[in-house]
Amino acid sequence: MSPFTEKKRVAIGSDHAGYIYKEAIKKFLQTKGFETKDFGTFSEDSVDYPLFIRPTAQAVSDGLCDYGIVLGGSGNGEAMVANKVKGIRCALCWSEDTARLAKEHNDANVISIGERQISEDLALKIVDIWLNSTFEGGRHTKRIKMLDSNNQI
Repeated sequence: MSPFTEKKRVAIGSDHAGYIYKEAIKKFLQTKGFETKDFGTFSEDSVDYPLFIRPTAQAVSDGLCDYGIVLGGSGNGEAMVANKVKGIRCALCWSEDTARLAKEHNDANVISIGERQISEDLALKIVDIWLNSTFEGGRHTKRIKMLDSNNQI
């Protein structure tokens, strides 16, 4: 039930500890009419998460995808990697409120979820809320510009 009239593209990537939720989220997005680009990993075999998270975030930065979702055991390392990519504002989300505020206040274009921290049902709710929320602008715009600038804050 996306409010978008055009098909939106979502990049998705995980390490081995986020693989199961990645697959569930991918299916969920496809049923909602989103196009997904899966950057792996493609099993629960142990991997180094930067190899999969950086290309996911880069696809959003380059405009190949509109949004990105990264997953791992806690989501922390994945958020750190994503935020190193120019133009990415990745928010670690663990509740419905953090998902909503990630978009409304921070205009997050990528979210990170920890599979070992929350239920699959909550992870799907987080994705749905984040994608259906809208950046509020206003006082938040100045802050977003500060985040996106190369200048010292």
